[in-house]
Amino acid sequence: MSSQILTDSQARMKKAVDHTLHEFSTIHTGKASPAMVEGVMVEAYGSMMPLKNCAAISTPDARLIQIQPWDKSLLRAVEKALQQANLGINPIVDGSLIRLPFPDLSRERRAEFVKIAHRLAEEGRVAVRHIRRDAMEAGKKLKKDGKLGEDDEKRLEKDVQAATDKSIKEIDAHLAHKEKELMAV
Repeated sequence: MSSQILTDSQARMKKAVDHTLHEFSTIHTGKASPAMVEGVMVEAYGSMMPLKNCAAISTPDARLIQIQPWDKSLLRAVEKALQQANLGINPIVDGSLIRLPFPDLSRERRAEFVKIAHRLAEEGRVAVRHIRRDAMEAGKKLKKDGKLGEDDEKRLEKDVQAATDKSIKEIDAHLAHKEKELMAV
């Protein structure tokens, strides 16, 4: 019983950490990355779909994202979706391609991105702590129902806390790396 709670908690914490890392990848560092636009929703064929499902996304160099819709008729819809995504970059239509050129980041803009990274990291840490709380409550409930002994409950609490500490440490390490990356000129 307690091992199931621990395994479930560890899996959920890993998902929370992975989600935070994915959110970090959407913060651009002046280096173009396809991850920054993959999730932009485009109105195509009467429904909304992620950009990565209707276009080829490439980065020919560090300061440019190039998007080539698989269906030429989606060019305007993709352009409109990129403008509405509020990326801070204006899409340039060039024949059948859309280019997103990234300007050099100012110190203020970099500091703004660092603040966003800190906020995302805190959201990740809060998610991990919520998972810890749920696991601790589940352990207490099992003990109350007589399905778990005192020692097992204490061991579960210790293991869940260790998993929590590991997850938060991982988020903090990635935050430090992202911060360093953002502030590098």
